Amino acid sequence: MGGDDVLAREILSHGAYVCLRFAQGLDRRAVTAAAIPALAEKLELTNEFEPAATPGRGSIAFLRRRGATPRDIRDDDVSEADAVIHVASKTSEPVAEFCREAPRLLGDAVSTRVLAGVVRPKNYTGAAMQNWAYARAVVQQPGPVMPNAFLVPMSKTVGWWAKGWMERHTYFLPRYDEEGRMTSQGHALAAEAGIACLLRRTYRAATEPAPEGAYDFVNYFECADADVPTFHAVCAALRDPTRNPEWRFVREGPTWHGRRVPTWPDLFSRV
Repeated sequence: MGGDDVLAREILSHGAYVCLRFAQGLDRRAVTAAAIPALAEKLELTNEFEPAATPGRGSIAFLRRRGATPRDIRDDDVSEADAVIHVASKTSEPVAEFCREAPRLLGDAVSTRVLAGVVRPKNYTGAAMQNWAYARAVVQQPGPVMPNAFLVPMSKTVGWWAKGWMERHTYFLPRYDEEGRMTSQGHALAAEAGIACLLRRTYRAATEPAPEGAYDFVNYFECADADVPTFHAVCAALRDPTRNPEWRFVREGPTWHGRRVPTWPDLFSRV
């Protein structure tokens, strides 16, 4: 009873964040000339800086570093990344080809680390939760409207994966004592303040739990400048196990903060 065999396994889309670290003495002009835009065009990846009204085959985004905060898992390839490229597609081939070709095009001047995953159907979301949370969620806006990008990779502990899906489900909802008093908010209420202002995207590992050295979840958020404090407040609420007991089973990688920019060359401007 409660086995994971009943969970949806369909893959809806594929995505990856390619973390870039620039070598000392980087020749910015030479790297700017790398054929990354041509690769994106070949793969029919539309630019997320100006979201299309109708989603295309895939998308690409360029994120320039603002800073990073270390967490439980040390990961210098993420925390020290100078830039991040996001690629996404409904099929795996464009993402795989981009992640394979980009390091070849960049050569030794740039080291890369790929955080990849898939989007699956929501297993713990009924009609009421869909209407309460996801139907009210903000959709992607043009870069100038929501310029901040946060990359938040994380994994769950062995103890989490040992639980059946029914028990895991209970951590996302509020808990009440026998008198009907709320004892903890759970994930959903702890994150409520972000529903209307934080774009959220989550890639899951293709297998759960993820292989050694990979993350179970790669979370990503976008928001306006005015809503950056809300992002941090939501993260603080989720990390508080008295409000959200689920977090006792979470180990986070670095929180990376970037700025959405319109083009590949903009990653190398000195602004």
